[in-house]
Parts: sequence; C-alpha cells; structure tokens
Amino acid sequence: MGKELETRIINIDVDKIREKLVNLKAEKVKSENQINDIYDFEDGRLLKAKGYARIRTVNDLINNKEIIFMTTKKMLSQGEFKEMEENEVIVDNKIMAEGIFKSLGLVLHQSIKKYRESYKVLDGLVEIDINDKDFCPFPYIEIETSSLESLNKILSLLGYTIKDTTSKTIYELIDEYNKNHK
Repeated sequence: MGKELETRIINIDVDKIREKLVNLKAEKVKSENQINDIYDFEDGRLLKAKGYARIRTVNDLINNKEIIFMTTKKMLSQGEFKEMEENEVIVDNKIMAEGIFKSLGLVLHQSIKKYRESYKVLDGLVEIDINDKDFCPFPYIEIETSSLESLNKILSLLGYTIKDTTSKTIYELIDEYNKNHK
C-alpha cells in the first residue's frame, strides 16, 4: 500500500510539455496504450467516495510487452492536491482478476482507453495522458510525488505553480468541461 500526492494540469499543449521534459533531460519511463476497466458496486459507492477498483491492461511500447494491474484507489483527502491510498498488484490472468472483483460484488462500470507517457522528474512522475475523446476530450498531465516540496519543485521546472493545478477527479473535470461546452 502506498500514499501519493497527485495533481493535474488540464488543457495542456502536449508538444510544449514534451519539449520541456526533454530539455530537463527527464527520463522517459513509460510509453503505453492502456485499457482501464473501472469496477464499482451496483450503487456506485466507490466512485461516489472518489475511489474505485480497476483492472488496467497495459501495452508497454518501450519494452514490447503486456502487463495487467489490479488496483484499488481510495481518496484520503482533496485539498490543493489529491492524497490517495493505492493498492496495486501485477496479475498474470485478466479473467481471474475480473472474477475476483465480480465475486466481491463489483460490476464493470466503464472501460477507458488512453495513451500515457511518463517521465521521471526528481522523485516524482510527470504523466502525459491522452484519453479516447469519447471519454475525455482534453489532454492533461498528472504529477505524482510523495511531498508538497517535491511537487512545487516539479511544477516550477515545468513553468507552473500550484495555482495551475487541480485536485479534482477526472470525472469532476469532464463534468465541468461538458457543462462549459454545451
């Protein structure tokens, strides 16, 4: 189990972010296509509490292999950034992972496709996420780190401040976007 600080910057210029990361000599650690199968109870109680259960199938484009992760996430706090509890394990059988979730009473809520590339910056990760437009019509970066000090340093290196970030969940951001683009 781990705790992470997580924040997003939305509506980014992907090419400019990549250029900044290259200029910082950030190590590219991920380039992957993902399918994120989000599970919840019928009543949606996990998502309502800003958590979820997930099976993520990763097509790792750097190492040319498939990896399957079984994860639960739970929101611990949502102030300037999100503080999440994450439990994750690599599994070798997606059907069995689905069976475990289903046996606990979970149902498949949503299946989301996304491209992600991640860069190591200081002790954190800067992840560029480009989702299927049907799910999320804007690209964003997600920054994950273990301390506020580190987060501020990473933001500064990228030319941002904490004021440019949001701790809102992707679902909250998509709802806002849809309300503003009707």
